[in-house]
Amino acid sequence: MKEKIITKKILKWYDLNKRLLPWRKKVSLEKKQYYTLISEFMLQQTQVTTVIPFFNRFIKNLPSINSLAKANEKKLIKLWQGLGYYSRVRNLKKTAQAIIENFEGKLPNNLKDLLTLPGVGNYTANAILAIAFNKPYIPLDGNIERVLKRYLYLKKKKEIQKDNLLQKKIIFGASSRSSDYAQALMELGALICKPSNPRCDECPIKINCKSFINKDFSLTKRIKKNKEKYFILKVYKKNQKYLLIKNTKFNFLKNLSIFPMKELSNPKNFDENLNIKMSNMNMNIKIQYSKDNQKFSSYYWLDKKKLDSYMLPTFTKKVVQYLEKD
Repeated sequence: MKEKIITKKILKWYDLNKRLLPWRKKVSLEKKQYYTLISEFMLQQTQVTTVIPFFNRFIKNLPSINSLAKANEKKLIKLWQGLGYYSRVRNLKKTAQAIIENFEGKLPNNLKDLLTLPGVGNYTANAILAIAFNKPYIPLDGNIERVLKRYLYLKKKKEIQKDNLLQKKIIFGASSRSSDYAQALMELGALICKPSNPRCDECPIKINCKSFINKDFSLTKRIKKNKEKYFILKVYKKNQKYLLIKNTKFNFLKNLSIFPMKELSNPKNFDENLNIKMSNMNMNIKIQYSKDNQKFSSYYWLDKKKLDSYMLPTFTKKVVQYLEKD
């Protein structure tokens, strides 16, 4: 079957303009599959430029599925520190263990099996099948979604619903170079069809792009509401040090060091000291200073002068920085 003209144009552009990314290196098939798995987990909700140094460090320390499956949590968190959304790296280890236990140490090459892996949803599974296995899948990430919306001039709420976009992506066609093609579409969105000020003069498919024809590049976004959450955060301070505990209570920042906290449900006249956005939460935080720390069976004292030497989530660092401003 002949490839569509649009497919050829995008691939030609990609061959001339693609970025040299560490997970795109020419390596063995086994390593390519591992690199794709790691990079796709890291790229969930994180930009490429941010991911690059983390990916290089991670691969250097954990070069294979086996080494990842055996890694202790402290090492994993340290390697991931700064990327946030720590549930991703925990799921990544669980996925490595599942691959060894259930798939003879080899990354599954079909949608059904991939979706059984922890942290692998429909998008990640599609990306792995396309990039690692050269199968004719088009993963609909934010970059490809943006190209699709502009190319077809999709503006109405019904038009930009995920189900509709999944149907419409067929317009991009398919290629025998499925691995390159999936990355080419992502690259087109990242480098050319940017959220603002798209570089249309360099776009290989502008001639048929309805947004370009209409000279209207605005995007209608699906509205996502962050959940309003309310917390009392207890601060225990002694000799210029702060008390931290291991979080075994909340689903976010699981098993990481945080200040003692409790959640309140929709309190009235809540006068917060600090507001932090995390994932889909808008965290309204009221600070309370306390002296009695006898109720904690396990805790340690954080020396604020050595903040960078601790393995801390960004959330906890932000709280310390706020407290030090007072």
